[in-house]
Amino acid sequence: MKRDLRFIYRHLLTLTTAALFMTAIPAQENKLIVDWNKVEHVSKTTATLQVVENPMVRPPSPIHQGTFKALKNLGADYVRYVPWFPYPKMAVAELKPPTKTETFWDFTYADSTMEAIMNATAGHSAVINFSTTPAWMWKTEKPVTYPEDAYQVWWDYNQGEVLRDETAKELAGYYARMLSWYTKGGFTDELGVFHQSNHHYNISYWEVLNEPDLEHNLSPKDYTKIYDAVVSEMKKVSPATKFIGISVAFESNPEYFEYFLNPKNHKAGVPLDGISYHFYGTPSFGGQKIQDLQYVFFEKANYFLDRVRYIENIRKRLSPNTITTINEIGTIINAKTGSDIPKGYWNLSGAMYAYLLLELTKLGIEVAGESQLVGYPSQYPDVSMMNWETAQPNPRYWVLKLLKDNFGPGDKLVSTSLSGSDVISQAFITATGKKILFINPRNSEVKIALPAEANGAGLAVTDISTGDNEATKSTLPAASLTLKPFAVAVVQLK
Repeated sequence: MKRDLRFIYRHLLTLTTAALFMTAIPAQENKLIVDWNKVEHVSKTTATLQVVENPMVRPPSPIHQGTFKALKNLGADYVRYVPWFPYPKMAVAELKPPTKTETFWDFTYADSTMEAIMNATAGHSAVINFSTTPAWMWKTEKPVTYPEDAYQVWWDYNQGEVLRDETAKELAGYYARMLSWYTKGGFTDELGVFHQSNHHYNISYWEVLNEPDLEHNLSPKDYTKIYDAVVSEMKKVSPATKFIGISVAFESNPEYFEYFLNPKNHKAGVPLDGISYHFYGTPSFGGQKIQDLQYVFFEKANYFLDRVRYIENIRKRLSPNTITTINEIGTIINAKTGSDIPKGYWNLSGAMYAYLLLELTKLGIEVAGESQLVGYPSQYPDVSMMNWETAQPNPRYWVLKLLKDNFGPGDKLVSTSLSGSDVISQAFITATGKKILFINPRNSEVKIALPAEANGAGLAVTDISTGDNEATKSTLPAASLTLKPFAVAVVQLK
């Protein structure tokens, strides 16, 4: 017993001495330290976004012009365009099967938004994904119907888990004709009739289907068979176009990546140019407020990053020349109306994207695409990057633009440390000079002590005070920085 008491006494004495020592010499909190000579990573990553077809994107919409002005002003590469199944007339070019005497090709709706996309991304690469397949090509219990009103949402269109032509040649022919329509000025239909389009777009990338693990519940084997058939036919039309596959909603099934990325599971000559998958930060349970979400979103982002590391090991082992595009990154809180979206949410969502972009850059991911340009009540309002009432970009857009304008492939990430707060920081050597990125993931103000060289540096920042406006720009009057809640800031050194 005496021995135990002596041990306890000595342990308490040690702790007391340590506490006194720490009190006498306080830690320097919130102090940034950068070693510009120690390069830890070289970026391969492009920041971009996706555009999903819906009525508010269309020409009659009051925010159509503002939306595509914002897209053009962003000037991003790898912009992903996805017409999708809730609007069959906008997404599908052949809604009825051909008969012996007639075909039913109709690009009325597809053409107008496609033209707006290609004009807004002129001079940059785009990833086109007409992901919704004609429902009549799938085995279903009864014919799938759709509304005559192209703007009426219809969640029941995307049916079927087995193609009626299980070789996928019929589906491949559909996509080859669609690609020919947009790149070759037209196509010859199933009856030998030529349809002229006068489109000669340069389509850099085409993504094959969207979230096949959800939309048609396809197995990795079935999806790979469809991918091979579609790509083989489309390559005949446009040999220069590259293709992106997988595009799963949930990255938690490693079988998709193990199977698809193994060249042995593909036809000879079918390229594996790129893969894609998605991530959305969501509440852990209903009713969580912004004070909870500031932790939940980043915790789930870290969990996702662990999955990315695992998938990257598979990719490097099986198909190291295949690029990775994580082309849907966002947050969803199941808001139904704008009033359901709490104050600070847009900035918090933007801060989470900024954090993921930074971490994906460290992992060597080629594309990090924020989702999505336009959402609105009834169509995932909480993922929007545009204010659907004013046609102005919201903070999620401005965060993306700030990041895209300042960082990109070729940048060098150098050793950076910041003690005493949850603020995330990273110093870069870019083509336009030394820059430091700061991300405040918390709903509180934080002051950061910067190196002396930051005195008089340029500052660009988005936070809860900037609203639906671009990043504010100023000059730091001293070597310190105060970050408001959910701020994303870039310091440009002289």
